Amino acid sequence: MAGAAEVEIFLAEVHKDEKNAIRHLTNFVTNTTSQDNEEELKKKEEVIMQCGNILAKEKLTEALKEMIQRTRPFLISLGKAKAAKLVRNLVDLFCSIEMNGTPAEAKNFQDIKVELCRECIQWAREQSRIFLRQTLEARLVKLFNEIEDFQNALNLAVTLVKELKKLDDKELMVEVQLEESKACYEMGNLTKARAALTSARTTANAIYVSPRMQAALDMQSGILHAADERDFKTAFSYFYEAFEGYDVLNLPEALRALKYMLLCKIMLNLPDEVHILVQGKLGMKHAGRQLEAMKAVATASKERSLSDFKEVRI
Repeated sequence: MAGAAEVEIFLAEVHKDEKNAIRHLTNFVTNTTSQDNEEELKKKEEVIMQCGNILAKEKLTEALKEMIQRTRPFLISLGKAKAAKLVRNLVDLFCSIEMNGTPAEAKNFQDIKVELCRECIQWAREQSRIFLRQTLEARLVKLFNEIEDFQNALNLAVTLVKELKKLDDKELMVEVQLEESKACYEMGNLTKARAALTSARTTANAIYVSPRMQAALDMQSGILHAADERDFKTAFSYFYEAFEGYDVLNLPEALRALKYMLLCKIMLNLPDEVHILVQGKLGMKHAGRQLEAMKAVATASKERSLSDFKEVRI
């Protein structure tokens, strides 16, 4: 009940006085005593994540950044694996926030995300938390790809993969190799993109990977088959696997995978199948303007009408 009470207090305070809410939370989680058992520590972990989710949902970026920084003393009381997971989840929350505004404001917030990642990496290095540092560096690689800084993503990925191979950390290696493949693809080096993806899939075959990661691997496989080999039939199969994985998890990437499936049908000169897919069970859940646009593209393709294609609006 203590954890629930702290979250309620945090909720009551956060919109009135962010700093006071963060101060209260920090005092609660850092007040670690010798009597704190595993259950108490777990409650505090849960409180931190619940409060982090609240701040991310409300887009209170400064408060979330301060919370990440001020709860670090509590992390020292946790095992290295637990601390790494908690910090990574909090950084993921921060990096997932999308701010509306001018291009300059968006660029500034991207820089803040990178700065936070680097600051957390430096703290992990100072605390000799190798696994935490590597976990955060993996997130930074992903962030570089998200903000289209592909050269920095590739440079860090290559260095990190070499280090992870020595430690045989296959789970993290799959994630980094996948991001390396994405960076190479975006930079136009399809040969290296394919090689990095092959390495990621080989590594993944030796371990259990989460459904989300498996879907991401399938998505990248579909992209490379379509872009590199123009093999749209095989690409469709991979996109279908990715769609199923994302759809079960109710992730927005499912719609992207579905659109890629429809594009493959168009490229295979099977526009009628686009309408069948959109009107069937797969499409009903994701019905909307984007799928209507895909239907219009399919119709324009069937009619060989460039004017109809130009009129398509998403």
